[in-house]
Amino acid sequence: MEDFRNKKKEVALRAKVVAVDAASASNEIHPSWQALIRFCRDLKHGEIERINIQDGLPVSAEVIRKKIRWC
Repeated sequence: MEDFRNKKKEVALRAKVVAVDAASASNEIHPSWQALIRFCRDLKHGEIERINIQDGLPVSAEVIRKKIRWC
């Protein structure tokens, strides 16, 4: 049952990624947001602290930690 829930979450997440990529392709999302979304997608598991936003756009993140899971 747990495996089914994980698969369902994974499918939903992939659908969101495809939607973001489609919006990115049509330039509806600013390149700064695209970069942040790509970074989050590549990070997979982790933590981003203190994202700095200026004029409605992400500018930087001060502390970034990557979480490594073995199970």
